[in-house]
Amino acid sequence: MKLNSSDIQAMPSRRRAALINSLSGFKSANLVGTQDTAGATNLAIMSSAVHLGSHPPLLALVIRPGGEERHTLANILATRCYTLNHVSGPLIEAAHQTAARYPQHVSEFEATGLTAEWQEGLDAPMVAEAVVKLGMELREHQQLKINGTHLVIGEIVLAEFPALAMTPDGALGLAQCGTVALTGLDTYHEAIPCKRMAYAKPDLPPRQIAGTHTAASNEEYSR
Repeated sequence: MKLNSSDIQAMPSRRRAALINSLSGFKSANLVGTQDTAGATNLAIMSSAVHLGSHPPLLALVIRPGGEERHTLANILATRCYTLNHVSGPLIEAAHQTAARYPQHVSEFEATGLTAEWQEGLDAPMVAEAVVKLGMELREHQQLKINGTHLVIGEIVLAEFPALAMTPDGALGLAQCGTVALTGLDTYHEAIPCKRMAYAKPDLPPRQIAGTHTAASNEEYSR
């Protein structure tokens, strides 16, 4: 199938959204934890987290426009603090339910049965049941002229994950942690590594790194 710009624009809006949301490929699945200035907590699933740099350690979120109903964005801008919590297999149902449009006075933690966890010096709740948890501080916010979406750039100020999931070179074995991937708006995938490749150099052929983790070793981290 080939679609040009006219074909895409002519699609029914929901069908077009489902397609375009799938075309970027596998995406991260994170629960974003925030609280407002009165202390009310909020939790929302997002699939737009992207690495911007490691020094300082920066991640970006793209948040759609929506005015008053975007409680997560309002909380981040007000408190300049939030958390990113990886979704794992056991959390899929509860995580997906946080996408429901609950009134502002309803906490998605309570609505979904997930547990807010607090760390000293971090004014945003983590998800106690998550295996990988990141504390974030807002560093930059831009509203994009092209479609009104918001680019939120945060610095990782706290990271929590199983020590055994870190590889000798420092990378985090996401499959070992049970982290899942997301396609479109509603399809969750288990992460099964197939190969890990060595740093590419022009004078050497592609080389596979031995000892790539497999899904068989993931159970103790994803329970």
